[in-house]
Amino acid sequence: MNDNDLYVSVVQDRYYTNGLFLSYNYVSSKENEKLHKKIYSIEVAQKMYTPFKANVDFLAQHDRPFAGYLYGNFGVRNFSKRNTIFEYSGQIGVIGPSALAEEAMSLIHDFYGFDHPIGWKYQIQNAFALNTNAIFTKNIQSLSSSDFDFNWKSEANLGTVFTDISTGFISRIGLTPLENIANSIGFDSNLNNEITKFDNNKEVFFYINPMLRWALYDATIQGSFLNENNIVTYEIKPIVFSTEVGFRFTSNRFNFKYSVTMHSKKLKSFRVPGVNFYASLAIGYLFN
Repeated sequence: MNDNDLYVSVVQDRYYTNGLFLSYNYVSSKENEKLHKKIYSIEVAQKMYTPFKANVDFLAQHDRPFAGYLYGNFGVRNFSKRNTIFEYSGQIGVIGPSALAEEAMSLIHDFYGFDHPIGWKYQIQNAFALNTNAIFTKNIQSLSSSDFDFNWKSEANLGTVFTDISTGFISRIGLTPLENIANSIGFDSNLNNEITKFDNNKEVFFYINPMLRWALYDATIQGSFLNENNIVTYEIKPIVFSTEVGFRFTSNRFNFKYSVTMHSKKLKSFRVPGVNFYASLAIGYLFN
């Protein structure tokens, strides 16, 4: 999966400007009478952040810090027979120059013929990154049908990079009959083996996922408390509203996702607009 504002605007290149995620998921081979399935996930990812543009010559122009975050993630997703999902994961990595965000952005800009990024010398400095994440999702059956569903979703992050809690909902609007949340591409659960009771059926739908977040800490904006030698930092805005709207498709072994995420401002900088957006592209392949 790749997040980038380039996928929704050819002129915007700012704030959360790129994220690259390489993931491998597999189903547990152990049976559990309370679960439809348990899925394990291994991921390597990099996120990069910039001010209002990638070329900021003067320190006074920074309305957000340059920052990079590079990490590995291991996660577990439990899909219960009560139509709930409980996910938990841990991330370990680094923020700062060692995250290689400057090098990655330079490579991307050179590939597309964009101007070489300037200003990374002022980026958030190196610090160890350790973060945990938990997500609970419950299908509200009384509000769901074969072509529409409503699911309550809550999430918490705790660690040296992000600490926040959020709640909202995710709804799918099907162009084909919707799969159970334990077997849907919408919840990355369309993986099966010899002990699961589902088939890998074709699925096509739009979805919407609004969330309200209470942010307590963001090292990519405030700098890490493990390294206070940062030239540019800002205070965070504690309340952030976001909405993700997208399209997902799966057939045979392939799956595809395109989405646009819009969110309110995340930091107390008078030059940052009230709303920002980026888009995501994802392609998956089922080996078995």
